Amino acid sequence: MRRYSAFAIAREGARYHTGWERAWRSPKPKKKYDVVIVGAGGHGLATAFYLGKNFGITNVAIIEKGWLGGGNTGRNTTIIRSNYLQDPSAAIYEKARSLYETMSQDLNYNVMFSPRGVMMLAQTHHEVRGYQRTAHANALQGVSTEFISPQRVKELVPIMDINGPRYPVLGALWQPRGGTARHDAVAWGYARACSDMGMDIIQKCEVTGVNQAGGKVTGVQTTLGEIGCDKLAIVVAGNSGDLAGKAGFRLPMESVALQALVSEPIKPTIDVVVMANTVHGYMSQSDKGELVIGGGTDGFNNYTQRGSFHHVEETVRALVETFPIISRLRMMRQWGGIVDVTGDRSPVISKTPLGNTFINAGWGTGGFKSIPGSGWAMAELVAKGEPGPLAAEFGLDRFREGRFIDESVAAGVAH
Repeated sequence: MRRYSAFAIAREGARYHTGWERAWRSPKPKKKYDVVIVGAGGHGLATAFYLGKNFGITNVAIIEKGWLGGGNTGRNTTIIRSNYLQDPSAAIYEKARSLYETMSQDLNYNVMFSPRGVMMLAQTHHEVRGYQRTAHANALQGVSTEFISPQRVKELVPIMDINGPRYPVLGALWQPRGGTARHDAVAWGYARACSDMGMDIIQKCEVTGVNQAGGKVTGVQTTLGEIGCDKLAIVVAGNSGDLAGKAGFRLPMESVALQALVSEPIKPTIDVVVMANTVHGYMSQSDKGELVIGGGTDGFNNYTQRGSFHHVEETVRALVETFPIISRLRMMRQWGGIVDVTGDRSPVISKTPLGNTFINAGWGTGGFKSIPGSGWAMAELVAKGEPGPLAAEFGLDRFREGRFIDESVAAGVAH
């Protein structure tokens, strides 16, 4: 694989860009692999990448029923932060945030990581106390955050009305090293690196069944035929329950749609990420000038990737009070992603009842920010058969034993 560089761009420009290679191969599946990863989104690709980089396991297939990165990886608001309350959560999200900082160099692919800072508005006295508590917890965890005053919020985001009648700003939890990245580039960068290691990325290949013998998985049935494996990794986000059912076990989670939208592009007006959890709205501005706006999850289980009007109305109505400048903007497009949510709003990185099968699921609305940390932890679990320090607390057995990692409040909108 040729390295991307300024010199490569100049060289190809001189010859009318005729020498570029395909970013990744599109091979036919082999009969058997050491590891089959179901799900070619960010988490699945990151798992494959760190299997190769950290453990030298490259006889790997990443299979995807649609197109690479076409699920939640391409349907989110790209927020990256690690200011969580519980120690296990802060550890894995901070690992992810730190890996994002060097990801462009590690993958030789510009993922456009922008550490512009993330603020979570406190608009009730309950939130003030909660975020102050989180700031103290983050200090003990080694995560750099602080609780800032309304005046400091106004300095950072001049377009904000901090004296709104319904939603006054009483302060904010501020993480300067949080930010955003380009979601498609993250998937493409990982895919390119995995393909260069010799791994097979197989798109348009849906799993229709799971072959088992002696309490272990021997392979998967797909629309492209049977594929054998020594180990199986399930990394399919909102479809986790469906695939687990095919393998013969159930998961303590539910799937719902999370909605978002973008406005028409405008001149630069906001250079940080703002989350307003009281009203279930969060906003940042993309490099193209669009305001990227996220809302809440549907109140009912579903597998739709479409938005709904009532969520747009609820989210925008509240945000307009805090950001009056956006009231005349037009919406360009709207979408939904299928998120899988656990009872304690924390993920599952775990062994399963099948001896050689592992699952990475339950990230709720925090999936994009966790991609590299999740992949790092999942790769260690798959390679060694036992969870490492990052994944140790996120096993399925915690629900049976009552060892919940409660992020239902600290995560705001489970984000």
